[in-house]
Amino acid sequence: MRRRPTATAGPDLPGVDLAWSRTVTVPDPDGVPRCWHLLDNGVEPSRGTLLCVHGNPTWSYLWRGLLGAAPAGWRVVAPDQLGMGWSDRLTTPRLLGQRVDDLGTLTAALGIAGPVVTVGHDWGGAVSLGWALAHRDQVRGVVLANTAVEQPPGDRGPVLIRLAHVPWIRELACVRTPLFVRATSALSVPRLPRDVRRALAAPYTSRHQRRSVGDFVADIPFAPHHPSRPSIEAIASGMRSLDVPALLLWGPRDPVFGERYLADLRQRLPQARVHRFDGASHLVTEDAPGYAAAVAQWAEDLTADTGDAGSHAPLAQRANGSLWSALEERAGDPTPAVVEVAGARVSWAALNRRVRELAAGMVSAGIRPGDRIGLLMEPSADLTAVVYAAWRMGAVIVVADKGLGFAGMRRALRGAAPDHLVGAVPGLTAARLMRLPGSRIAVGRLPLPLSRALGVWHTLEELAHKGATGPMPAEPATDRDCAVVFTSGATGPAKGVVYRHQQVVAQIDLLRSTYGITSDDRLVAAFAPFALLGPALGIGSAVPDIDVTAPGTLTAGALADAAAAVDATVVFASPAALRNVAATSAGLTQQQTTALGRVRLLMSAGAPVPVPLLESLSGVLPAAEAHTPYGMTEALPVTDVSLKEIVEAGDGEGVCVGRPLPSVEVALSPLTPLGTAEGPLTSEPDRTGEICVRAGHVKDRYDQLWLTERSSSRDPGWHRTGDVGHLDHDGRLWVEGRLQHVITTAHGVLTPVGVEQRVERLPQVRAAAAVGVGPAGTQVVALVVVPTSGGPRRDRMRLAERRLAEAVRAAAGTEVAAVLTASRLPLDIRHASKVDRQRVATRVARVLAGALPS
Repeated sequence: MRRRPTATAGPDLPGVDLAWSRTVTVPDPDGVPRCWHLLDNGVEPSRGTLLCVHGNPTWSYLWRGLLGAAPAGWRVVAPDQLGMGWSDRLTTPRLLGQRVDDLGTLTAALGIAGPVVTVGHDWGGAVSLGWALAHRDQVRGVVLANTAVEQPPGDRGPVLIRLAHVPWIRELACVRTPLFVRATSALSVPRLPRDVRRALAAPYTSRHQRRSVGDFVADIPFAPHHPSRPSIEAIASGMRSLDVPALLLWGPRDPVFGERYLADLRQRLPQARVHRFDGASHLVTEDAPGYAAAVAQWAEDLTADTGDAGSHAPLAQRANGSLWSALEERAGDPTPAVVEVAGARVSWAALNRRVRELAAGMVSAGIRPGDRIGLLMEPSADLTAVVYAAWRMGAVIVVADKGLGFAGMRRALRGAAPDHLVGAVPGLTAARLMRLPGSRIAVGRLPLPLSRALGVWHTLEELAHKGATGPMPAEPATDRDCAVVFTSGATGPAKGVVYRHQQVVAQIDLLRSTYGITSDDRLVAAFAPFALLGPALGIGSAVPDIDVTAPGTLTAGALADAAAAVDATVVFASPAALRNVAATSAGLTQQQTTALGRVRLLMSAGAPVPVPLLESLSGVLPAAEAHTPYGMTEALPVTDVSLKEIVEAGDGEGVCVGRPLPSVEVALSPLTPLGTAEGPLTSEPDRTGEICVRAGHVKDRYDQLWLTERSSSRDPGWHRTGDVGHLDHDGRLWVEGRLQHVITTAHGVLTPVGVEQRVERLPQVRAAAAVGVGPAGTQVVALVVVPTSGGPRRDRMRLAERRLAEAVRAAAGTEVAAVLTASRLPLDIRHASKVDRQRVATRVARVLAGALPS
């Protein structure tokens, strides 16, 4: 006897149009009539059908966002699996193979035909894949979210699910009580709204309604002889032959399906695009509302036949040579290539030999072309050798600097999924604490107990010894990936930026030609990743002896010592670093002064560089021509401007960053009244918009961020930078802030940098941040200033005293609703120069709402 659900989908379901809810009775493969409940938008599928399959213990409510966001011409059908949601309850367990067959009878009864895109979450992923394999002629694509089809090698399965798999625990947690149901929605951080939690649990209020919840758990085939084992193995192996586009959407904080399961799916669907929703947990459809837009956009791209919307072909001159060409050209040179200020001096000849030995040793140790190598090392000669050895043998370096902090590095490195990690004891210890994947390679020889505790497989010396007599690997093709470099995280979670060999070589060529760099130059880089480019540029390099997470600690003496160590002619440093150099220059010795006097070129980037700061450095670096190239992790440099040119340009709305470099194109996407950049690309002067760049050295893509990449490259060949600005009538680019920091008032759009610059000219103001408060389109302007004296103590924010507020309002050049003071503004760690205006806006809103001083 069949049991019907005790109710049907009712009105207390936020986000659901009740017109979507219906039931249909269909005979199952054994001829037994089954009543199915489903959400169906009822659209005539002129372009296709999205077939959405939920897992356990959820129901079709999981897909309400996708039903609401469905693109035109797409039918969305989301059934409740039998025994689940508001579909018929079952008196006996249903195995995986039966559930796949059940779904097939339902879609036949509904008249669903191709093209179909299957969408599956949790156990619904396996069911949807089973349906796809049985209906290959209808499948146009597959979408999977936080699911699994097989336990990766060495993985015994998710701990929480194995616990629930124990019979008495399963009966208690899944059937007799709603613990399993409630725990699933409790995985989300922040907590889901109460009405959503209630809606997810609504079909499972009684023991008999939860019977299939327990049966689903029991059907997970952990044991080799489980009755569903053949079905899941057939699905797992069959996936490899699914020659259709695939999209993987992932919540990285999932305690059930961790990174190993995503890696397994990527290995089975190598064509898949991936988007990781930072902060999302198991219920990625709840934690990441953007999932629906991702699926909708991806489905649109499939039928629009536009190719992979996540890729683009930059306008590029073909770069010549390789990243190690200059190193090989100087293979017999005894002069220093890399200098550690407090340590080793490595010649070009020694570095070239070391790189070749390590490259061959990596191959003999099982590192393959395309493998990712995470670098957990301080700036050093060893780091440089590892980078160029990895490039030479075709591996991909993963660079996430300490400036991201422990949590940020953990998030970045786990997301990049390195196959191998290279580090000294601190780095390998951090890897252990972060629970990073990959084999371990130690920089130095370690005591055996420590080596075992850290899981070390090899040391660099062992690899070099192996490679000394081994053959050199074939050179990688120029279109192969070579690096994943993370952004600073100053405007959100750090993003992995993927570069191919040809793009980095193009960057090297552009730097060399723009700044006239020759083999006679030597570089001091106070930003460690930039120092790694020294060998590729063919110039010796050194990194000052400072903490890379605190660039503002660079002293004039430390810079001079590094310059003396390599007879530097070029210096690269952030504005924060240069500010402290200027402040500490009084104690320089004659020898240090002489070393800095040999520098011909000073470059500073990462944030706007004030003219007074550059002018103050003329006494420290008297022969140096100061330049401030504009760019970002995704493309550097884009433009360049000298101090002289900045002065000639005069004051303007924003920061003048100069003209686009040769082979670089810059255009603007005009802003809407709500501060979005929707307009067609233009180079029209004095038109404010999002800055877009096209060049041969622009990044290839964002790593495992398909939706972000799709958005940033939606104009084929162009990269949308997220910065806003304008071009003037002389072709110079002016940067006015970040797109997400644009203030949308009732009178129009306002960009923050120009306002801040005018306020910072006041003698009583050290720094300023302009933010918007209130709903988009009706925001008011608030200004937070750091007074030169008399400001709040500690990290507090409060309303400014009357005289200061009046002066700020008079200087701002726009209507200002509130002026507040703070002891400091929140800055990024990497450059210590970029203001986190979103954080400022949050604190301002609290103060203006009547909270205590924030």
